[in-house]
Amino acid sequence: HSSVMPEGIAAGEPISESEVRSLFSLWNNALATEDPKQVAARYAQSGVLLPTVSDTPRTDFASIEDYFVNFLKLKPQGEILDSHVTIGTDWCSDVGIYEFAMGA
Repeated sequence: HSSVMPEGIAAGEPISESEVRSLFSLWNNALATEDPKQVAARYAQSGVLLPTVSDTPRTDFASIEDYFVNFLKLKPQGEILDSHVTIGTDWCSDVGIYEFAMGA
C-alpha cells in the first residue's frame, strides 16, 4: 500500500495577475500559427468557448478545434480592450472585451 498524505502534497505557487494577462499572448500567438489544434490546446479540458462568429457554444476539444478551422482562415489577431482578472485556488480567468484584426 502506498499513499501520499495531504500534508505531503506541495501546493503550487499562486499565479500573478500579470501572468494571467500574459496567457492571452500565448493564445494570440497560437492564432498566428493558423493551426486549429494549437489554438484548441490553449483551452482548459473543461473550457467553454463562446465564439465570435458562431452562435454555437463549444464545450470540448473537438468542437473548439472545429470552430478554429474556419475562423483561422480569416487570419485573426486579437487585442484586449478591457480585462478583468480573477484568481482562485488552482484556477484563474481573464474576461473582458477583445477586438480582432482580420488578415493580420
